[in-house]
Amino acid sequence: MSGFRRGPARRDSVLIVCDTGDPHAAAVATMVEQVHGLEVIRFDPSTYPRAYGSFRVDRLGTARAMSRAVGLDRARSVWWRPATPSRSALMPGIDSDFEPDACDSFLEGMLWSIPAHWVNDPGADRTASRRIVQWETAVRAGLRVPETLVTNDPDEARSFTESRPGPVVFKRDGTRRGSCPQARIVTREDFARMSDIRRCPAAFQDYVQSECELRVVWVDGVEWTVRVDAPPGVQRLVDRPAVEVSFSATTLPASVSKSLATLMGALGLGFGVLDLRVGLDGEYYFLEVDPRGRFDHLVTATGLPMFRSIADLLADDEMVTGR
Repeated sequence: MSGFRRGPARRDSVLIVCDTGDPHAAAVATMVEQVHGLEVIRFDPSTYPRAYGSFRVDRLGTARAMSRAVGLDRARSVWWRPATPSRSALMPGIDSDFEPDACDSFLEGMLWSIPAHWVNDPGADRTASRRIVQWETAVRAGLRVPETLVTNDPDEARSFTESRPGPVVFKRDGTRRGSCPQARIVTREDFARMSDIRRCPAAFQDYVQSECELRVVWVDGVEWTVRVDAPPGVQRLVDRPAVEVSFSATTLPASVSKSLATLMGALGLGFGVLDLRVGLDGEYYFLEVDPRGRFDHLVTATGLPMFRSIADLLADDEMVTGR
């Protein structure tokens, strides 16, 4: 590691904290470099502690150094999108003194202390990733949320599911990507396995028969809205590669846009990918928001300048005011 570089910080770089293979980071980095002429630092938290890192406080102030992310103190903004939750690399059998909690505490503390504009602030990101918080906030923001129960009580879950007039969607709750199965319709066979939720709470939600689904990529007040249509009869719970799905750019009613702005402001999010559903009754239903959501397939399908929008936000001089 080259050590600390002291002196007045030139806020001439953008830091993107992400998985190494994140295609969103690569596309936004290209925009920041080519359009705005700023350096981009990309850092994957899973490379630590293989990478060396240090934080120092002295009479000159503070300084950070990381062997695989040179120039942290020059970052004017940070796009925070590591894997959920952020964990440093596991090194079994390499170092008996390796402590994941200590490594995470150092790495997160060093990164989160950078006085830059954050998209999103890690504290807000962590809180907003809880869907119960999202649903409570969405209701207060004036959005319609399908009737939902989250529980680890099998009797309560069975009673709720049997009482609903239509299909009910089942999904395990959680924050770690890949740990929870995709949403699906509850079937009669599921009732026999309902006791499994004692060990892991699950969400049960009315399945909204819909005209279409909407994905809204929110970038600090700018909403890029994409309509998602599937063939008749397809249960549109997720974008399934095996199903022929069409995407088209669209806009939201002013009242829905206003509620989304209230929601994102209350959650403290400058970026997020929201899932909405337009019911057969014409209502707009809020399902969830992912503070680190993927949207590269939406860019490919529609050509909307989402990557440029994020790059402009990260490069904005007026946003460099500290956290």
